[in-house]
Amino acid sequence: MASVIFVAREGAGEDRVAASPETVKRLSAMDFAIVVEAGAGAASGIADSDFEAAGARIGSRADAATADIVLRVNRPTTPDIASYKSGAIVFASMDPYGNEAALAEMARAGLTTFAMELMPRITRAQPMDVLSSQANLAGYRAVIDAAHEYGRALPMMMTAAGTVPAAKVFVMGAGVAGLQAIATARRLGAVVSATDVRPAAKEQVASLGAKFIAVEDEEFKAAETAGGYAKQMSEAYQAKQAALVAEHIAKQDIVITTALIPGRPAPRLVTRAMLASMKAGSVAVDLAVERGGNIEGSVKGSITTIGGVKVLGYANVPGRVAASASALYAKNLFAFLETMVSKETRAFAVDPDDELVKATMLTHGGQVVHPNFADASAAFSASAPVATAAEAAVKPARKPARTGTPVAGEGTAKKPKRTRRKADPGKPDEKEGL
Repeated sequence: MASVIFVAREGAGEDRVAASPETVKRLSAMDFAIVVEAGAGAASGIADSDFEAAGARIGSRADAATADIVLRVNRPTTPDIASYKSGAIVFASMDPYGNEAALAEMARAGLTTFAMELMPRITRAQPMDVLSSQANLAGYRAVIDAAHEYGRALPMMMTAAGTVPAAKVFVMGAGVAGLQAIATARRLGAVVSATDVRPAAKEQVASLGAKFIAVEDEEFKAAETAGGYAKQMSEAYQAKQAALVAEHIAKQDIVITTALIPGRPAPRLVTRAMLASMKAGSVAVDLAVERGGNIEGSVKGSITTIGGVKVLGYANVPGRVAASASALYAKNLFAFLETMVSKETRAFAVDPDDELVKATMLTHGGQVVHPNFADASAAFSASAPVATAAEAAVKPARKPARTGTPVAGEGTAKKPKRTRRKADPGKPDEKEGL
C-alpha cells in the first residue's frame, strides 16, 4: 500500500508551501499518494489545478489524519499535532531552540519529526540544505527592500544635469545571506563593503568585488571551526570590531545585518549611536530581527525610524519571495525524502543509523531523541502525565501503517539519545543561521 503524503496549507503570515508541481510529480512517480490541502500553494502562485495536473489529490485539513507523512514549511501548531495520527512522520523547519515544550508535545503525540534546518552542511546533504536555499533569497530580498525604502538611486548616474553618486552598502555577516546581499547590491551598482568574523570570508567578499572590513588580529585568524562556521568572539575582540564598524557605518547609506547563531539570541551589531551617526534617509535592514535583532531598536514585522534612519525588521524574509522560496524548499524536502526510498523495492523507511537522520530527527517513539534538546524537553514531558499514555499508543497504531512508513531497527532496545550523540553535526554556537 502506498504511503500517503499530506502537504499542509500554512497559517497566517506564511506564503510558502512545502511542495511544488515538480516535486509532486516526482514523488508520485515513486509510488507515493499525494494529498495537497486546498489553497496550500495559492500565495506562492501555485493553483490547486497545477498540483492536480502533477498527480496530487486536492483535499482538506481533515485528510491529515490519515497521512503517513506530512510536509510543512513551519512546525505544526497544537491543533495540527492533534490532527495527525500517532506514528506519522513530519518534515518541517521546526525552530527547535527555545521551543522544547513544543518538541515534547510532538513526542507525546507519537510523531516522528525532522527539523530540516538541522541538516548537516556536508557534500551529501547540499541539495537538502534549507538554511542555504532560504537564506540566499533572504539576502537578495534584503537589498531589494532596502533599495525600495532608500530615497535615492543605487548606481552612479552621470547626466547632463549632474552626477548621482553610487550608494554605499555595508553588509554585516558574509554567510549565505550576506554573500547574496553583496552580489545583489553590486549588480544594482552600489559600492559595497562587508564584514565577518571568519577569515575565509575575506576572500569570498573580495571575489564579489566588495571591500572587507575587520580587525584582523590573532583571534580573528582562529575564529573559524573545522566545519567552516563562526566561533563566538571574546568581548575584547567585539569591542575592537565595534569601534571599527562604528567609524565605517557613519559613511554608509545602507546597512544590512545577517548574523544569526542557532540556539542563541542574535548578536547586537548596530547600536542606536551608530544609527545616529548615519545620514538622514539612510536605511538599515535587520535579517535577524526574529531572534532579537542585530540592530538596536529594530521591531519584528515593521519599519521604524531611529535618528532619521529607516530600520527594516521584516519577519520571514524568504516568504517575501514566496514562489522562488517554495520551489527551492520543496526540492530540499524531496531530496531528503528520496534518501529514504529504496531504489530496488521503492519502499519508504527511516534508517536511524543514517547520518542525516541522526542530525535532524527530533522526536520518535514518544520521546525527544535529539541530544541537543532531549534533556530540556524531558522537563516538559515529566510535567505532562499524558506522555506515558501517548508513548504506549504509538506501538499499536504503527503496525498497520508500517508498510508505508517503517523505521528500520525499531525493535532494538538502544536508547535514541545516546546513539545519536556521536553524529551531532555541530554545537549551536558553531552554526550560522544566515
